[in-house]
Amino acid sequence: MSAPGASEPKLGKKDFVSDQDVRWCPGCGDYAILSQVQKVLPELGIPRERFVFVSGIGCSSRFPYYVNTYGFHSIHGRAPAIATGLKGRARSCRSGSSRATATPCRSAATT
Repeated sequence: MSAPGASEPKLGKKDFVSDQDVRWCPGCGDYAILSQVQKVLPELGIPRERFVFVSGIGCSSRFPYYVNTYGFHSIHGRAPAIATGLKGRARSCRSGSSRATATPCRSAATT
């Protein structure tokens, strides 16, 4: 934790890249989505500890493993409910759900 008034270091795309091998099929559009999310997150100026991605099942739901933020890999059909509950509990987080939902969180489509 830094001292009051000290500026936080500026984050870049590489700060949101995890150490996990991406296991999607060659040519999958999920690569483009992942790359753009990793590019945009630092531009928001929000510390990465305040982001969480919640996913369900399927290839695209590996998304939380590939972004260096908090993540939760849930079961089929439960990602929106989990993201909503998390947002209600941790108001300082920005939630990303595996489905576009009407929850009060920022959602990133990953299904």
